[in-house]
Amino acid sequence: MLQGKHLSKWLSDKRTVRVALIVGIAAIILIGLTQAIDFSPNDRDQTQEYAERTENRLLEIVSQISGVGNARIFLTMDNSGENVYLKNTDQKTVSIEPKVRGVVIVCDGGDDPLVVSRVLDAVTKALNISSDKVCITK
Repeated sequence: MLQGKHLSKWLSDKRTVRVALIVGIAAIILIGLTQAIDFSPNDRDQTQEYAERTENRLLEIVSQISGVGNARIFLTMDNSGENVYLKNTDQKTVSIEPKVRGVVIVCDGGDDPLVVSRVLDAVTKALNISSDKVCITK
């Protein structure tokens, strides 16, 4: 019963109630901000970096194909990759790279069927994707 008297005395003090109310509102605001702000590493930046590295590596390969000439490559990614946690192993996580959704290659030789065939074969094998995900044009 003694605790009830202290609680009622505490609640009757307007200053204490105001402070408690302000602290409560501040806590709610902070919780809302933590929900709105993403504190995890930016998956979009990591995906963009992966896409750029892959584009550059693919450009090196495609540029070596006879008849290609000047080329530009653009990749679209299907996801942002993920880290998978492993059980019962020495390794804690394994990183799965993002998947390539599509490839557009614009090159000088894009109107030559032989060059298109060679580039298509190289790209599909290098990225392990189907040919319907690749567009090659001049």
